Amino acid sequence: MIVLKLGGSLLSSAEPSYLRQWLSLASEQGKGKLVIVPGGGVFADQVRLMQKQWHYNDQKAHYMALLAMQQMALLLQGLCSNLVIIDRVTAIAPALAQQQVVLWSPLAEELDADDVPASWDVTSDSLAAWLAVQLAAAQLVLVKSVEISVDQSVEQLVALGVIDKAFAQFVQGQDLAIRCLERQQLAIFAACLT
Repeated sequence: MIVLKLGGSLLSSAEPSYLRQWLSLASEQGKGKLVIVPGGGVFADQVRLMQKQWHYNDQKAHYMALLAMQQMALLLQGLCSNLVIIDRVTAIAPALAQQQVVLWSPLAEELDADDVPASWDVTSDSLAAWLAVQLAAAQLVLVKSVEISVDQSVEQLVALGVIDKAFAQFVQGQDLAIRCLERQQLAIFAACLT
């Protein structure tokens, strides 16, 4: 099983065709083995902006950012109707067993029950890592709209702000292959699916 985190930045990319290409590849070749985690994109950006303006706490902002991911899941399904939205982690494996491609729409109560911190240090990157661990996935692929060098480590990507600050603690000690790809590296991901 592969967990694929599609960065919200793909939505506002100068090349919108990339997002459609990723979704098309996922829906065609990911049946029964792929779970997509949507970033929060412009919806999460609004949460950040409003928190700066209104000064509500990080827990409220975290819950609102989860709603941003849920909105993004709906948007992605709107672009690719073959994807099935699942919110409960326990419902993912049965959906995959039916040869579906899953779009995860995270629930605050499940994350709270596992003590996932409500902080901006935990973005959809870390939530994708958390989900990959919960599902015992073989691979976690993060797709970004920034230039990434193949030899950059997770720690370097965290230091550069490409991946969130909490990510390393979610994957530490886990038997999980992690790849960080640029949005145009579709062929590399296609190879992962075969």
